[in-house]
Amino acid sequence: MSREVRKTPGATAHLELPSYREQSPAVRERFARLRRRPVLLEVERLCKSFATAQGSVMALRDISFKTHRREFVCVIGPSGCGKSTLIRILAGLENHDSGRVLLDGKAVKGPGPDRGMVFQGYTLFPWLTVKKNVMFGLEMAGRGRLAAEEEAMQWIDLVGLNKFARCYPHQLSGGMKQRVAIARALANQPRILLMDEPFGALDAQTRARMQAYLMEIWSNIDITILFITHDLDEAVFLADRILVLKAHPGEVSELIEVPVPQPRHPEQLLAPEFLATRRHIEKLIHPPAAEPGLNGDQLNMVRMVSVNDEVGSVF
Repeated sequence: MSREVRKTPGATAHLELPSYREQSPAVRERFARLRRRPVLLEVERLCKSFATAQGSVMALRDISFKTHRREFVCVIGPSGCGKSTLIRILAGLENHDSGRVLLDGKAVKGPGPDRGMVFQGYTLFPWLTVKKNVMFGLEMAGRGRLAAEEEAMQWIDLVGLNKFARCYPHQLSGGMKQRVAIARALANQPRILLMDEPFGALDAQTRARMQAYLMEIWSNIDITILFITHDLDEAVFLADRILVLKAHPGEVSELIEVPVPQPRHPEQLLAPEFLATRRHIEKLIHPPAAEPGLNGDQLNMVRMVSVNDEVGSVF
């Protein structure tokens, strides 16, 4: 059994962590069941480049992975790895140069109701109430007003906002706005929910509550989730598997099976399997390197700035 050693600077003792590949029998069985589910999303050798003043820039190269039904996959990587570009291609909002994106075996060609999208910005109609925002897509799909209202209220109740159905977006907190955005995306009953750093603009406490809400929603409905994040703890806490990308250009570094048991709870943030997985992802995203003139503290500061800059990444 392999072990990893986690050392705390200045500490006299060290904490031994299990390998991130080590799984309990219950976790191994969970992944065995997951692999028996139908493949919902398949990405094959996906490539994407952008034209710039300095010439063509490769954003994504040979991205390949599969997502199973009712799976929760997080995508993480350093600044410039192409996470947002990838999810926009999956949503049909951008074209790719080569490769294939298949949903239920059918090629993705443009946006469609089989994919729900939640952005970091709330993207709600400010002139519509919570109920009307959630009803909007249903009515556009041809539902009558009464049927759309009934369905919308069911989704609003699912995200815990039934008391705020008549409120307008400006009357809601950031977390409540994102819950409305999630309800609106789910109302059309998509096959997969695509989420592009949806909690990135929230404070830590609200972010933790939103993660709990999302996990509860995911456990209660038949939905597959692909979730972009730059937060390592968030990725390990939420995901069944984590797709780690390299940068410049974006390539698959590793697809990790998270060994933390389900269902998740905040106490697991300090569990050995959680810490081991987080540590491994940190090494993939920020591999140790001797940088002249930088001591350990300065190097950590550079890495923190790099992670924070991810929100403003071009890709």
